[in-house]
Amino acid sequence: MSDSIVIIPTYNEKENIENIIRKVFSFEKEFHILIVDDGSPDGTSDIVKTLQKEFSGKLFIIEREGKLGLGTAYITGFHWSTDKKYDFIFEMDADFSHPPYDLLNLYDACTKQGFDVAVGSRYVKGISVVNWPLGRILMSYYASMYVRTVLGIKIKDTTAGFVCYKREVLENIGIDEISMKGYGFQIEMKFRSIISGYKIKEVPIIFTDRTEGNSKMSGGIFSEAFWGILKLRLNTGKIKKERLPK
Repeated sequence: MSDSIVIIPTYNEKENIENIIRKVFSFEKEFHILIVDDGSPDGTSDIVKTLQKEFSGKLFIIEREGKLGLGTAYITGFHWSTDKKYDFIFEMDADFSHPPYDLLNLYDACTKQGFDVAVGSRYVKGISVVNWPLGRILMSYYASMYVRTVLGIKIKDTTAGFVCYKREVLENIGIDEISMKGYGFQIEMKFRSIISGYKIKEVPIIFTDRTEGNSKMSGGIFSEAFWGILKLRLNTGKIKKERLPK
């Protein structure tokens, strides 16, 4: 039984899913994988179920009906993983934008360096992004600056989706109360962790935009995050009072 599980949410990732699964399973450190698939019409889940025969007891899948959103996919995965008593629970994209080898560095930050949350950060050492147009880089960078200013936190890559959480964090920060479901979900997760007293480490990564499949980004995602941050700031006191670690 591994102490670690990597949650990978998918929607139409048939070009990437087998490669990312095999890569994660290639490391000497054993990780398990949970795929949370939102009814991909391209057959992503069929590929995963075929691979389960090869990786029995290490590869799992939850199939949901319809595209229900990134945040709810992770919350579903978090509940499954905490119920199974995994000690370290990771978020990761299927498209290789998050370097799989850095799973080991996130794990080390939580096991050897004493942190409760480890974030694979694009901005902790300048800007480390490959294959993004300048406009998108600037939008992402200044969005994180906006979040830091409004919420008063020091995390430089607030929207990062490559993260390792200790199980205790997910059990205590109120994941079912998270209001933002798109990329704002990532911001709220980090904010709740910080104000609940958990220690976060930013681990530098080189983020490479996908080369296969289609991006899931949209203008609505950024709109939700913009207004959600203001609401989150207004509710800081309430969240902090109710969600201190037990």
